[in-house]
Amino acid sequence: MLANYAWASKIRPGRPQCLLSFGRTEGRLQPTWILYQLSRQGSPPSHTCIIQRDESPMEKGLSGLRGRDFELSDVFYFSKKGLEAIVEDEVTQRFSSEELVSWNLLTRTNVNFQYVSPRLTMVWVLGVIVRYCVLLPLRLTLAVIGISLFVIGTTLVGQLPRNRLKNFLSEVVHLTCCRICVRALSGTIHYHNRQYRPQKGGICVANHTSPIDVLILTTDGCYTMVGQVHGGLMGIIQRSMVKACPHIWFERSEMKDRHLVIRRLKEHIALKEELPILIFPEGTCINNTSVMMFKKGSFEIGGTIHPVAIKYNPRFGDAFWNSSKYNIVSYLLRVMTSWAIVCDVWYMPPMTREEGEDAVQFANRVKSAIAVQGGLTELPWDGGLKRAKVKDTFKEEQQKNYSKMIVGNGSLKSELD
Repeated sequence: MLANYAWASKIRPGRPQCLLSFGRTEGRLQPTWILYQLSRQGSPPSHTCIIQRDESPMEKGLSGLRGRDFELSDVFYFSKKGLEAIVEDEVTQRFSSEELVSWNLLTRTNVNFQYVSPRLTMVWVLGVIVRYCVLLPLRLTLAVIGISLFVIGTTLVGQLPRNRLKNFLSEVVHLTCCRICVRALSGTIHYHNRQYRPQKGGICVANHTSPIDVLILTTDGCYTMVGQVHGGLMGIIQRSMVKACPHIWFERSEMKDRHLVIRRLKEHIALKEELPILIFPEGTCINNTSVMMFKKGSFEIGGTIHPVAIKYNPRFGDAFWNSSKYNIVSYLLRVMTSWAIVCDVWYMPPMTREEGEDAVQFANRVKSAIAVQGGLTELPWDGGLKRAKVKDTFKEEQQKNYSKMIVGNGSLKSELD
């Protein structure tokens, strides 16, 4: 009887490869997906895939159409690209937890690891006892202490008049309570290039994975934060924070709030003694595998940009917050029942807008630098697609590009050259 049969796509160095294997389990033939990535150096895989995709741009894929008239068979190329996007697109998968190559002994991550030996099951049971009976009570105690001190401390400091003493006490409260909260998550943070830490009067921009990003960065320095207004526990914390420090909270759907934010930001960076502003230009949480489009508003106001790259290690715990699936309390409980939060933070040299460079180009340049430093995939898509549909104008632009490629008038080719 057939014991093991495997089919593998042609191995190309430096590209993700997928295997479909049929392994014999308990006397019957049962298909299982074996998904992994092979790199030129033979390093462990960083992500999984369902199909072997052609990552070359459409301009290159359609190069064979040059020099002849359009034929009906040319439609097959676009159909192939469309089917690839349906099976595994590069946008929506960024709004769900990153898939692991090997199981980290957490029940929430064993979807793709169904065949567990009795010995490994015993280790998992021991881990459950440690995480829920030992670590969770300690972490909850630290979290309650940290959040309570934070709300009480910022409320008391907020009663003082605006002067240097108030600023000093506000920084002490923020640093102390954020460090307690990071301990509540068993956070292990590795800071790199601290000589490039954001300076006063500047703007700090970073990739965004979860609200924990704020704790991670504030543990090493204080910031004036800009963000979306929240309710519940997050709302209580936000309202207490703004009493001690001039943080800027706004409602994204309100146009008047956007104009107010821009004016406040310009006034803030004009005062060089103020704390650096912390902004997450993606506007939403991404699962820490990629960096999506940066909103240009943060790069239109001028000032010095201090890029920061944050990369979490998913083997110890999933830091991604899927806000459409979990509220903040449920999310924090999931994090506290993980093994730990381990991450690296890279401070990068300050960047300024170059002559002749518009806000969009500047934002893309900063995004590229963060993606390279953090080992993340750079994507041009708007993170707003997490909750909104693609704009008609963008669809029309893509349709025009496709028609140019099919007609072969050389417009796109000349631009690429």
